[in-house]
Amino acid sequence: MRKNDPRRMRYSIFATRYALVTFAVSGITGAAQAQTVQNVTEPEPSVTVTAIPNRSSTFDLAQPASVLQGNELRLRLQNSLGETLNSTPGVSSTYFGPNASRPIIRGLDGERIKLLRNGASVADVSALSYDHAVAIDPISIERIEVLRGPATVLYGGNAIGGVVNVVDSAVAQTPISGLRGQVDGSLGSNGAARSGAFKLDAGNGGLALHVDAYDRRTGDTRIPGLQRSAAERAASPAPFCGGEPQGRICNSSAAARGGTLGGAYTWARGYAGLSLGTARTQYGTVAEPDVRIAMRNDTFNAAGEVRELSPLLASVKWTLGHNRYRHVESDLGVEQTVFRQRNSEGRVELRHARVEALQAAWEGVIGLQANRNQFSALGAEAFIPVATTQAAALFAFEEAKFGAFTMQLGGRIESNRVASQGGGPIDVEPTSPTLGAPRFGMAQSRSFAPRSGSIGGVYRLTPTLGLASNLSLSERAPSNAELFANGPHAATGAYEIGNPNFAKERSRALDLGLRWQDGPNRASVGVFQNRFSNYITLARTLGQVRNGEGVINPTDTDGDGLDDATGTDATSTLREFRYVAVPAQFRGFEAQTSYRLLTAPGTLDVDFRADLTRATNLATGEPLPRIAPLRAGFGLTYAQSGFTIRIENQRAAAQNRVPAGETTTPGYSVWNASANYRFLAGNPADPVTINLFIRGNNLFNREVRYATSILREVAPAPGRNVQAGLRVDF
Repeated sequence: MRKNDPRRMRYSIFATRYALVTFAVSGITGAAQAQTVQNVTEPEPSVTVTAIPNRSSTFDLAQPASVLQGNELRLRLQNSLGETLNSTPGVSSTYFGPNASRPIIRGLDGERIKLLRNGASVADVSALSYDHAVAIDPISIERIEVLRGPATVLYGGNAIGGVVNVVDSAVAQTPISGLRGQVDGSLGSNGAARSGAFKLDAGNGGLALHVDAYDRRTGDTRIPGLQRSAAERAASPAPFCGGEPQGRICNSSAAARGGTLGGAYTWARGYAGLSLGTARTQYGTVAEPDVRIAMRNDTFNAAGEVRELSPLLASVKWTLGHNRYRHVESDLGVEQTVFRQRNSEGRVELRHARVEALQAAWEGVIGLQANRNQFSALGAEAFIPVATTQAAALFAFEEAKFGAFTMQLGGRIESNRVASQGGGPIDVEPTSPTLGAPRFGMAQSRSFAPRSGSIGGVYRLTPTLGLASNLSLSERAPSNAELFANGPHAATGAYEIGNPNFAKERSRALDLGLRWQDGPNRASVGVFQNRFSNYITLARTLGQVRNGEGVINPTDTDGDGLDDATGTDATSTLREFRYVAVPAQFRGFEAQTSYRLLTAPGTLDVDFRADLTRATNLATGEPLPRIAPLRAGFGLTYAQSGFTIRIENQRAAAQNRVPAGETTTPGYSVWNASANYRFLAGNPADPVTINLFIRGNNLFNREVRYATSILREVAPAPGRNVQAGLRVDF
């Protein structure tokens, strides 16, 4: 739509009014609550975010944050990290079928979202392609932290959109005495899903040992109706997956297993430990009925912290990690392409003691981080050359308290070098229809020096009401793929070409938010804008197609897979896509509330959430692709004497704001419900806690196609699923 399109104006006015009304409701509710209580107490402590050096609470962070843990996390677990977080405000999912899904934060995905495990990088290749799964199975984790908006000061350019940090207990940070553990198991109706996991921690108050393992298996995912949409069937009438799959997603079965061994020594002023982990997953790629991916990721991590070292140095914290990643893509059991990656990373944070200066109490860290990544993709569909990326960074983060105002500021300087070996398995010149030159050209390298800074704060208007703001200036070095890609990428149906002359990607982001919290009642609403001077995106070259060897194919100019003259199948025809840098703007709002309606008998809570992101190519005025529409949801939760019952609705508007060549998606409304019963058994002095649960997702079996999915016309979201399970904590 053009800037003066009436539909766009109405949509914008609606979103603005919606945000203002939510602001007003939050403020009025907070004021009313304050008036009915004679002595307003401090709010319940907010959840701490460990991905921030000072471990700030979600309420006192300048940057919006969400935390999932405990029963809430367990009832939202899905097969992938992206789907687990999909209903979190500001977070959507890339959804390449039920097994490969990465989080999208405020419209940004891939190389702009940093995935961490216990504060260390998750070094897989999930950012490279939508069909690559994240090397984390949600069943194996205890907590998820999401930072929305740029976190480049702490974690570099790959956090220009946000951070997702998953947390486990592989390395104990506090003393453990005796034996404690957890056993978890569940069965699901959709795809005959079954999963199990266990965790054991043992210690003598000093030495702590940890072991965990999981296993998860699913058949093909069940869906309502036909797998491919009507538009896709009309555009590509050729049989798919031996016919036209109905009631299931073809080639969507999966099997995953893994485990971790860890050990640590803890004492009054710190801890130090090591962990070894492995994750193995085998799954179908959905877009290609005969292609399977076998993934393995082995990790070695060391972590520790020493506190109270001197009057000036409060603590030293470190993480060291090395991982070996490999996945094989096979067609009808024949190996086609092998991706390998070795990644080593080290990070040290020096935290200084509290300093009184400028009428404020200052706390903060100075940190160093270094990384070396070796990547290779070899085989028939290798579209990126062998490359090595090295990076080093110096960063600082400070927090100062001026009475009711908490200020947070930081800066980061990086050195980044990306070196390609050039060459390639097929000799094709990227800009010529003739054969003879290496596909990836000569060996070459690029060096960048990204710099980032941020300043923000939270002002407590009252003990329960706070106003937050954050301004970030961020830079990101282009990735190996964005610089040097040149080859067929069957997963996206494209021939992708990079640009080795890209400059650093630059953006300016602003967040404003209002937060209220009083006991179990809380509300927050925020608006944001992130403006890029040169946003690097993959854009289709209209009218240009190539075959699998990169040769320009003039017989299929519309890229529909059919010869223009004869209408017959034009095999190996791929639409050409090039990485381009354009000015872009992302803006929107996020809102969520939770309010206790009843306190006896039992408690009844109502919650509400909504978000909207609008992303625009400022060079053309067109929308950017794969952006979530306006979404909203509400839930009711009743709890009494160990019973918890919840019902919720998730709703999304139609996404008609798409660029030329993209398809629109209809809106949807999905109902979910769950019930949990918690009781104690065994010795009353040391009881065992047992949780029995049942949950139903998409209870009315609606067809849902995500606007954020590149595969939306081929793979809808799962249909009805009823899952039952138990968890035993001892």
